[in-house]
Amino acid sequence: MQKKGFIFDLDGVIVNTAIYHYLAWKKIADQLEIPFSEIKNEQLKGVSRTDSLKKILSWKNLTVTKEIFNHLLEKKNNDYLHYISKMTENDILPNVVNTLKWLKNNNQQIALGSASKNAKIIIEKIQLTHFFETIIDGNSVTKTKPNPEVFLNAAKYLKLPPEKCIVFEDSVAGIQAANSGGMISIGIGDKKTLSDAHYNFKDFTEIKNEFLLKLINN
Repeated sequence: MQKKGFIFDLDGVIVNTAIYHYLAWKKIADQLEIPFSEIKNEQLKGVSRTDSLKKILSWKNLTVTKEIFNHLLEKKNNDYLHYISKMTENDILPNVVNTLKWLKNNNQQIALGSASKNAKIIIEKIQLTHFFETIIDGNSVTKTKPNPEVFLNAAKYLKLPPEKCIVFEDSVAGIQAANSGGMISIGIGDKKTLSDAHYNFKDFTEIKNEFLLKLINN
C-alpha cells in the first residue's frame, strides 16, 4: 500500500465551530451596525481573522484606527474562546473518528491544515491530538487560503510531494488552496458551493473505506 498524506481542515470538517465563529462575528458586526447574516458568514469560511474583519468593514466602507481594529480582533477571539471552552469529543462531526482510525491503522500520514489560530486548543479539547503528525495553523503561516501555503507546509512536514496529498475542506477558499497547491481536493458540505473540488461528500458518513483505499492506490 502506498503512503499518502491526508490533510484535514478543522472548522466544518472535524468539528462544527462555524456557529461559534458566526456568533462571535455577529457581535462585532452588530456593534458596528453592519448587517450580518449566516449567508454573509459563508464568505468568512477558511479566511483568517484579520482578513475576515477587513471584509466585514468593507461591507460598509468603514475604516477604523489600528488600535480599534486590534481591539475588535481581540474581542472576537475572546468571545470565540468562551464558546469553544465548553467543547468536548461530543462535538466531533459524524464518522470523522472512524476515518482517522482507518487511515492511522493503514499507516497513512495525517496532518491538520487550518486558518484557525486556536486549532491546537480545539484538537486538544476534543482529544484528537494523537492522530495528527503535525498541526499547521494560523500561527504558522503568513498567507491565508486560497493561498496554498498551509497545505504545502503540511506536505513538507509529512515529507510528501503535493500530488501525494489529499485535502478535506468545507470552504471555497480551502478547495482553491488545495487545487492550486496541486493536491486532491475533497469538498465536505454543499456540492454546488464546493463545485471546484475533485470529489464531494455531504459529510464523512458518505466516505467509505473503499474510497479511501482508491485514493491511496491511485
